[in-house]
Amino acid sequence: MSTYQNVFWGYEIAYPDFWFHKKIADTDYFFLSTYSFDPLYEGEDAGRIAIRGEWNWARKDIKPLWSEHIGLLAGMMGAKDVGSAPWRMGDAVGMEAEIVLAKKENRRLWTGILTRGFCVLHFMVVHPIVVREKFEPAATKILSSLRFPEKMDGVLTTPEGLPLPPDYSFIDPGSIINNIEEPSKWFAYDGQADIGALQSFFLRELTKKGWEITEYVPYITASDLGFARYTIANQQTKLILGLMPAGTNGDVEGSPVPARIVYKLSSA
Repeated sequence: MSTYQNVFWGYEIAYPDFWFHKKIADTDYFFLSTYSFDPLYEGEDAGRIAIRGEWNWARKDIKPLWSEHIGLLAGMMGAKDVGSAPWRMGDAVGMEAEIVLAKKENRRLWTGILTRGFCVLHFMVVHPIVVREKFEPAATKILSSLRFPEKMDGVLTTPEGLPLPPDYSFIDPGSIINNIEEPSKWFAYDGQADIGALQSFFLRELTKKGWEITEYVPYITASDLGFARYTIANQQTKLILGLMPAGTNGDVEGSPVPARIVYKLSSA
């Protein structure tokens, strides 16, 4: 079995060595064949699992989150909810349901969501009905392996002891912020992670690295602030950390927004 960890959303999942994992935009896919993405494909290796993280900054209750999730599926796939049931994985709680698709689709769709603190994980399993006996046991085993480990691989650390996600590179902070005063106290990193995923990463990893979060202001599309802000301190250092959108998402709440990491040392 292979193990995949999502360092941003804090979960890991095991899947057979002969399966594949691919990340497309903000969604992780697990599948046997790339043909699985063809809605007309019904080969014996058809079917896929999709997992997408969402930052629930408002800490919405599970019921409105579930209604939004089902409503989105209905709009995309013409699906109908056939009844939902509670779902729990460790300390994450949520809902699950098998979805009725149009008869011409000849596919089965299962979906679920799990909430854990500010994080919401969206799940979707889809496969042709003809491969149900083979695919469903494998998919069930994969989903049952979902865990939220204490330690995530790949977490880096800045010279100040700040946790840093993989694939983020140092850049000139002056390329992001104009007219910087005390430039020696400013630092910036650039990458492609969604701003919601970054908020999840830092809220989890900061405390593990010994930082106390004294203030947290989430990123909200309609906010005048325009970025997420943390005020944090440890025994040696106090700093202000900002997660700044690097692009546009058409002002659609919840859409992926790549973000940069910027911080200023307040004291040392």
